[in-house]
Order: sequence, then C-alpha cells, then structure tokens
Amino acid sequence: MLLPQFLGARFGREVRRVKLAFVTSHPIQYHSPLFRAMARQPGLDLEVLFCHHASPAEQAAAGFGVEFEWDTPLLDGFRYRFLRNVAQNPSVNHFSGLDTPEISEILAKGKYDAVLLFGWDYKSAWQTIRTCWRYKIPVLVRSESHLYTQRPRWKKLLKALPYRFCISRLDACLAIGQWSEKYFRHYGARTNRVFIVPHTVDPSFERDSRALISRRAQFRGRWGLGQAETIFLFVGKFIASKRPVDFIQGLLQARERCGSIGGLMVGDGPLRESCQHLVEELRLPIRFTGFLNQSQIVPAYIAADVLVMPSDARETWGLVVNEAMSCGRPCLVSDRVGCGPDLVFAGETGFVFPLGDVQALASRMADCASRPELVVAMGEKARALAGSQSVPAAVERLLEALSRVTHSVGQASACSGL
Repeated sequence: MLLPQFLGARFGREVRRVKLAFVTSHPIQYHSPLFRAMARQPGLDLEVLFCHHASPAEQAAAGFGVEFEWDTPLLDGFRYRFLRNVAQNPSVNHFSGLDTPEISEILAKGKYDAVLLFGWDYKSAWQTIRTCWRYKIPVLVRSESHLYTQRPRWKKLLKALPYRFCISRLDACLAIGQWSEKYFRHYGARTNRVFIVPHTVDPSFERDSRALISRRAQFRGRWGLGQAETIFLFVGKFIASKRPVDFIQGLLQARERCGSIGGLMVGDGPLRESCQHLVEELRLPIRFTGFLNQSQIVPAYIAADVLVMPSDARETWGLVVNEAMSCGRPCLVSDRVGCGPDLVFAGETGFVFPLGDVQALASRMADCASRPELVVAMGEKARALAGSQSVPAAVERLLEALSRVTHSVGQASACSGL
C-alpha cells in the first residue's frame, strides 16, 4: 500500500507506524474480523476504543428476544480498551446511552494520526468528532445510513443544514455500498473523500459451509424439514421492521403454486409467538429454531436453499445476506434492503421484490422451487460475489482512505513549514 511512502514524505525521516484509533459503540461480531486484519498491518499501530459493553439483558432488549453472549471471540487479536460510560441510562439502543467524555483527553494526549469512527448516531460519536476537529486530528466516519429510510419531512429539513456542515468537514466518508455513498454525497461529502468499504462477515462462514455440506440431510432432519422440499430461510429478529409475517404469507401463497416448499425461521423476538400461532393456524411446514449463536448458524444456511429478507428500509444493509451468500445460498430481498443494489442481481444471485408485495415474493419463491437448477447456479454466483466482499477487500479500501487522509495532512504540514 501507499501508506508507508506517504508517512515517509510526511515526517522526512524513517517511516513510523500510523497510530490509528477505531471508536465504536460496543463489541459487534461483524467488526472483530476486520479489527484483527487491520491490527496485522505492519504500517499501523491500532487501538480500538469501545464506548460500552452490552450486557446479555441489553442484547435481549435490542430485539433478539433472549439474553445471550456471542460465542465467538470478539476481543481477540487486537489492542482495545473500554471507555468509561457515564450515561445515566447506559445503553447502545438510544443516543444518550453512550456518553464517554474521557474520549477528549484520550485523543488529545494519544498523538493519533487519525481516528476512524463507526457510526455517528450516539453521543460518544459526536464527542469524538468535536475532539478531532478541536485538535485537528483527521477523522474518518463509516456509516450505513441511506436516503430511503422513511422520516417526516420536518425531520429531514431540520437535519439538512447540520448534516451538510458536518459531513462536508469529514476527512473521509466510508460508505458500505451504493446507497450509503449516495447519502454522503447528498449531504455534501467531497467526491475524493468518499470510499466504499464493503461490509464483511467472518471468513469462517464460507470455510465451515464447505466443510459441513455433506451433513445437509442431517441438519434438515434436526429441524424436521422435508428432504425433498425447497427450504426458504428467514434469519433475524422477530420485530416489525424485519416483516416476518410477510415471509409466512409469501410461503403460504407459494405453496399454492408449488407444493414442495418448506420454511425455516431462525431468531427470536417479540413477534415470534404470534408468528408461531399463525403458522399453526395455517398448518404450514415452517420450523422455528429460536436464537442461534454465531457458531450454530451455518447448519441453518446449509439446511436451507434460499434466504428471504422481507425487511423495510430500517434494514440499512442486511449482513445475513452476506452470510447466506458466503454459504452458497441465493437471496430474495425487498427493494428497501440496503444491500440489494450491491449484492442481489436478478437471476444471478437472487431476486429483489417490492416491499410488502407478498404476491411478488410468493411468485419468486415458487419460481425458485420449480427451478432447482437455477437455485444452484445462483448460489454459486452468490458465493463468488460474497468472496469479493471480503475482509482483505475492506482492509485495502480502509488503507486507501487512510493513505489519502494522512497524505493530505502531510502536504498541509509541509506547506505550513511544520
């Protein structure tokens, strides 16, 4: 990468490592592989600053429906610390739940070359941004926000000016895909400061799915799924924004066209009980697994044939699509799921259907069930595409953005005689 050369030009002597801080709300299973990969870069001195440690009870309150701890290592392979959260009601679920004023002193004294902030919808994020501006520390923001989220017109107008002021001043805007890139540009991000850094999942999904595929019949038997049926899969919290009832209604209508169809619903949440009652009432061959932790989820992808994500625009990306594709499964997603434009291509890696259009969803389900060869072909292309959305690809884009930022700082220092 260009990073060492930029630093050599900046300091005019032997190259030293870039001191980089990642600031994020709390340990998240999808971030850890990226943190580990970045920590292995020889040109970086990385530290991750967590604003909070979510308790099992908070995980349940966030919509998972059950108390749990992730069963894969979230803190291995990189240097980190937890900041002191002084919020009156500590939580990752609302803006004021993360309040870490000590971030100002840490960044001021830490001599960081840059700060990368994950998300900005919490108080600690704005504390970080203000501190970076005050001490002229380059700040990069990674966000998955997009323009398709439904909000009142007054709210959009209210935030227009402050968002434009803030985003236009960021040293780099790290979008996760096409929609978030448009979001940054809409609010004034400079063209040469927007970088797409893809969302990624742990490489173990592809590795484990290949290793376990021979046990597909066993996994289907575990959940009572028909061996000859086309199995459609729902993975997510049982909450309104995920629209689990659309999945059930879609499968019901699809079975009227093609009877050899079954379903598997993975997850928990406030709507699970009502969904189970509906399935019983309709006498549908849909099985519920409850919440499955990270080490338990791959067998569900192997047992199924096609992932369905009916979510509304609050699904700003949909990382279970990455997971399913890594396991060789095509996906049916609504046209308001954030990853659609980047990952789901009609007849290639799956299909996109209009949000809430159960009939259109059912038609796609029936089409997949009647054309198993198409499902297999789409699954192979889905796995290949997921491979391009890899951790190494994300690292490369992050280093490119960081090089651009540190190079600009170096040029500014040289021009000012520093």
